[in-house]
Formats: sequence, C-alpha cells, structure tokens
Amino acid sequence: MIEVTDADFEAEVIGADLPVLVEFTADWCPPCRQMGPVLKALASEEGDRLKVVQLDVDANPGTTNAYKVLSMPTFMVFRGGEPVKAMVGARAKRRLREELADVL
Repeated sequence: MIEVTDADFEAEVIGADLPVLVEFTADWCPPCRQMGPVLKALASEEGDRLKVVQLDVDANPGTTNAYKVLSMPTFMVFRGGEPVKAMVGARAKRRLREELADVL
C-alpha cells in the first residue's frame, strides 16, 4: 500500500489511471490501525482495478483540509481526478467491498 503526501497527492491520486481509494489516517487512531490489514488485502486482491493509498492527516494538513476531512478513518474514492464517494469509520472488508462495488 502506498503512502501519499500533500506533495505527491496530485500525481498519485488526481492523475491516476485507476480509481483510487484514499484512507485519511493517523497514527493515534486505533480504528485506522485496525483497517491496515483490510486495506492491504484489498490492495492485493483488487490491484488491477483499484489503487489503495494512505494519507497521514497530521503530516499532510493541506490535502486533509482541502477535502474537509474531520474524522478518522475517512475513505474517499477518486475517479478521473474527482472524489466520487466518501465513507467514515472502520468497516469489515466485506462491507468495504460492497460499498466500493458501484465505483469499480
């Protein structure tokens, strides 16, 4: 799973060819840490259809503020450079896959 920053968000997410799932996360957030294995599994299973990245909200306030992220974890799906879906809170892999079905 790729970690993105304010500096490379444009290139890694906005300019990506595939839809991109961005997890806005923080080291101090237990539900965010809980999502780590779920996202790694999703990235390996769906790597040909979906790019999965993480953005640390504390280290990257520009992107965090630009998308008005207030709660962790927040998941946003970007397609064609635009956010097309947002979800807040930890969830099971099965539920996450179901919620992503309409954007893949």
